[in-house]
Amino acid sequence: MGIMFRLALIRRYREARMVVRGILDRWHPVLVHIVPIRRCNLACRYCNEYDAVSAPVPLEEMLRRIDKLAELGSSIVAFSGGEPMLHPDLGAMIRRIRAHGMMAGLISNGYYLTRERIEQLNEAGLEYLQISIDNVTPDEVSQKSLKVLDRRLVDLHRYARFAVSVNSVIGAGIHHPEDAVIIAKRAAALGFAVSCGIIHDSRGALKPLSPAELRAYEEVKRIGKTSYAMIHTFQDNLAYGRPNNWKCRAGARYLYICEDGLVHYCSQQRGHPGIPLINYTREDLRREYATPKPCAPFCTITCVHRASTMDFWRDPQHGHQPTTAPT
Repeated sequence: MGIMFRLALIRRYREARMVVRGILDRWHPVLVHIVPIRRCNLACRYCNEYDAVSAPVPLEEMLRRIDKLAELGSSIVAFSGGEPMLHPDLGAMIRRIRAHGMMAGLISNGYYLTRERIEQLNEAGLEYLQISIDNVTPDEVSQKSLKVLDRRLVDLHRYARFAVSVNSVIGAGIHHPEDAVIIAKRAAALGFAVSCGIIHDSRGALKPLSPAELRAYEEVKRIGKTSYAMIHTFQDNLAYGRPNNWKCRAGARYLYICEDGLVHYCSQQRGHPGIPLINYTREDLRREYATPKPCAPFCTITCVHRASTMDFWRDPQHGHQPTTAPT
């Protein structure tokens, strides 16, 4: 039995155990995105999650936050940014996640995924990588292009011992939505999972996709062949500008931890609840689990939807509505 096959079996087992635990116990985070550095080497026009100057969060502070997430019973902890591969101690943080028995993930623009860095991620125990590629050729909207990153995909295919998914975005001024199909075909040919995100425009509004965007979206969905029908329904509604009726469990099943160590609903709703992670309790999880989110009908953040899925069938939301960000 080859090492890749064994690792895939272990991941599947851990995923199944995570789902069973999530169904049996609803008072723990299923997925956490944590920011170890806000700085990014790129400046994609549609992104509001980066700057060009921030220093890395010190390793000891990041380890303390990871320990706290383990105390809360988190299942998956994934590094986001900014560009998390700019953090000099990424390997140590991944090892800390795995030492607690949590699953370790990473969201990257891919620019730093050399063979050497891939081997380091293997050694640290990374289990999931999502790499974002938005177009075939770089333009003023996004520099995350297949032309630049194809060699990184080849290296990932050859050397990565973790699961890799390639995500493209449609909407928000992306000039060539058909590029998403080219990217998806290339990624699938290399054996990677494929996904397509629908994003807001520069003013935060969600608009129905144009005919060209819809064609690209449907083709990427076909190439991806995901069996997760609820995600398809969620994104299909967004593609056609229709609201989704769902119970967002952000702040409970999904946490977004910014570089300042505050818990937020997600990257687009920073300030709510705005509580330091180190002070976050199971009572906070219970409150936010029951709190309806007014932004939910037109939310485009698939990871929050996915983390909330196992609770769609139970527990109505009736808590307080968030008003202003706490100071």
